[in-house]
Amino acid sequence: MGTRRHKLVEDDPLTRAMAPPSNETQQQREVRIRAEQEAKRVSDSIDEELSRQRMADKKGPKPIKILLLGQSESGKSTTLKNLQLMHSPKTFRAEKAYWRSIIQLNVVQSIHAILDVISRAHAASHPSTSYSSSSQCSSGHVSHGSSSSRPPSGHKDYPPLTADHLKLKMRLAPLIQVEVALLRKILPPSQLASADDSSLHEVCINSNSGWKGAFSKIVGNGDNRKSCDTADMINWSDPDDPGVVMQACAEDMKRLWADPIIKRLMEVEKMRPEEMAGFFLDDLDRVTSRRYVPSDDDVLRARIKTVGVSEHCFTVRSGPLGSSMSHDWRVFDVGGQRSLRAAWVPYFDDMNAIIFLAPISCFDQVLQEDPSVNRLADSFLLWKTIVSHPLLKKAYLILFLNKCDILRAKLESGIRLGNYITSYGNRPNDFESASIYLKKKFAALMREHANDRPFYCHFTSVTDTKSTALILQNVQDAVVHDNLKRSALVG
Repeated sequence: MGTRRHKLVEDDPLTRAMAPPSNETQQQREVRIRAEQEAKRVSDSIDEELSRQRMADKKGPKPIKILLLGQSESGKSTTLKNLQLMHSPKTFRAEKAYWRSIIQLNVVQSIHAILDVISRAHAASHPSTSYSSSSQCSSGHVSHGSSSSRPPSGHKDYPPLTADHLKLKMRLAPLIQVEVALLRKILPPSQLASADDSSLHEVCINSNSGWKGAFSKIVGNGDNRKSCDTADMINWSDPDDPGVVMQACAEDMKRLWADPIIKRLMEVEKMRPEEMAGFFLDDLDRVTSRRYVPSDDDVLRARIKTVGVSEHCFTVRSGPLGSSMSHDWRVFDVGGQRSLRAAWVPYFDDMNAIIFLAPISCFDQVLQEDPSVNRLADSFLLWKTIVSHPLLKKAYLILFLNKCDILRAKLESGIRLGNYITSYGNRPNDFESASIYLKKKFAALMREHANDRPFYCHFTSVTDTKSTALILQNVQDAVVHDNLKRSALVG
């Protein structure tokens, strides 16, 4: 029996893998033992540090935990960037060199979405030309944020394109490679390994992958990266810098965006790039300049899709009644896509506050992941789920009715809220009436599903730094006061 057990141990693959080489010399053995001892010392040191941190967390004041919730593109990441700008401004500005590449990507993808619309219109007016070949010739890929993956169906009243439009499209062809090159720099190797050029348009970064580390090859050498000056972090002499091609194409991009026939073409396709996250086509002079460095506002407006959960720690120096107390905050940002919402629940427990973002400008849009669902209706359902969840019954609830600037612009352009939200009826189609009505709808869901539990509502445009900073300051003071009250330290 003992012999059999000994044989089983010898046959165990882990035992074989950890066993020293059979032909190991005495010198090799001594080197191996020293390496194992050093590895154990490092491991023990890490365990001791983790133990000290756990003890410190138990003895010290508990951090205030904030969870950002909302559907995809509701403004969660922008709210997080606002918090970072307020409480970790050095880190925020040190990352501007990384965001420069994201903004460049946002620009070329917006241009390619327009080029794909041109391809569809051209194919529709030349039925003998297959749509797929026309689309491939125009951009070589399926553009992000548009419906270009579908061939033309039915008759649309496209305005007639001229030879100049087709020439303009050809002159912008170099941007295809700019987009691919940017994506190859930004996306993590694991995603690149499973992608080809035709699928690289789906930019999706896992929050837990340390995605900003993948940007290190974009910026200058290691010594320069120690500087907080963004301009010093960019290798301006890099011949592969996308800014070189973008500057060369700048005039053609501006001509494309300003062309009245192209504007009409986008109207027919109900395409409004200015309402999408990552819109910079009104700033082409600035963002295509050779030595472009993003502003704070540019970083807030930049868009990259993230999945997973990211945790961010801040020391918030604020408190009730204007005191200068400091508190540790842990802010969790979770992906808003429908397929990711099941991952929210484990973060509900022991959460001090929820900031829920509902983009009220999207009343005439559908979910990208499910075109049968209206985006505003989806926000109503999500809000109902959050306010009625038993794990969140003690959490401080803050509702951001977001993207008010876009809602105002839509209503002023003549798009009627009542055409999409039938219960709105014939009420005035202005911002004040619409915003108050939508706030009452969210409040009614709160009364119905949370026993009229109090909540706090703000109308926001989180890309507006100044107004958002004031709102977040009020939120911070209120959350801190509520946390202290529950700890029986005040009132």
